[in-house]
Amino acid sequence: MGNYAFETIQKYMGTGLTVIWFLLALLYLFFNEKRKPRRILFVYAPVVTLLLFFNPFFSGLLCAVMGDAVYFRTCWILPVILEIAYCVAEIAGRLKGKRAYCFAAAAFLTVMVSGRLVYVNPLYSVAENIYHVPDSVVHICDAIRVPGREVMAAFPRELLLYVRQYSPFVCMPYGRDEYMGAPDAFYEAMVEEDAVDLELVVPMAREAYCHYIVLAEDREIRGRAEDYGWSVFLRTDGYIVYRDNQAELVVP
Repeated sequence: MGNYAFETIQKYMGTGLTVIWFLLALLYLFFNEKRKPRRILFVYAPVVTLLLFFNPFFSGLLCAVMGDAVYFRTCWILPVILEIAYCVAEIAGRLKGKRAYCFAAAAFLTVMVSGRLVYVNPLYSVAENIYHVPDSVVHICDAIRVPGREVMAAFPRELLLYVRQYSPFVCMPYGRDEYMGAPDAFYEAMVEEDAVDLELVVPMAREAYCHYIVLAEDREIRGRAEDYGWSVFLRTDGYIVYRDNQAELVVP
């Protein structure tokens, strides 16, 4: 687990510069912060968290209980930005006149160029509605919802994380775990393959009790949907929603 901890921290660090400033701030406060309450928050707490994170026994226990995919969230406990901001404020407060302003400006620019803009991440998009999910998710989920029960629908990869955020009534046969790389034959057939092979996908969809299958309009399909008992239920926002006519959809 020791190697896994180092691999995890490397992914968490991104470009690495922000974490370097955090460690330098921690070192500065270790020698200069004397007030006990603030020392507990800005020195002891981060040090204990780092020691636990790199402790093989703790990491092994945490991964056994919560899973490997959750272990990286331990890094979220580190007060990285708070530590840097407080350290900069402390140093600037000890300087006089223009030196304080110049130091604050330099620190601001240094932090600004130390990372990557989060909005270039493919998971971020301009908000299209009050739910902060793509309009396509709202339109599809509202269309397939059946009052009084849940429905099962298989979605393409780009919509997975938004569906679970928007509607508790639309269930999915695969989700975040598969998105993060967990092996799943249905997910791979729907998302990873160059084309959706209905001969392969239809049995897996029925085994998962899928009522609906959502595909992008430009997604290549091998086979005729109607030959497998699928019919087009909805076309919206660049997606086609297929209804499996063999899957019962009644209110219990």
